Amino acid sequence: MEPVVVITLLAGLIIIFLLVGTPLKPFRWIGQGIVKLLIGALLLFFLNILGNQFGIHIPINLATSAVSGFLGIPGLFALVAIDTWIL
Repeated sequence: MEPVVVITLLAGLIIIFLLVGTPLKPFRWIGQGIVKLLIGALLLFFLNILGNQFGIHIPINLATSAVSGFLGIPGLFALVAIDTWIL
């Protein structure tokens, strides 16, 4: 798929999840978790695009999306450090 299509789909899903809230807490937590996973995948996508010039590539999967989504930028830096120095 083209990167523009992927970014558009992810942005659309995030907007839908943010606008359509549910009054039940478990569903709200699941929705927030899915949004964080999508944001983490989007962060990794941009890191891979920008990091390609420096030889940085972090695979986008459930574990790395969860780390970067729930921890944010520090989690992203941690994944880069692990990839650089440990792997």
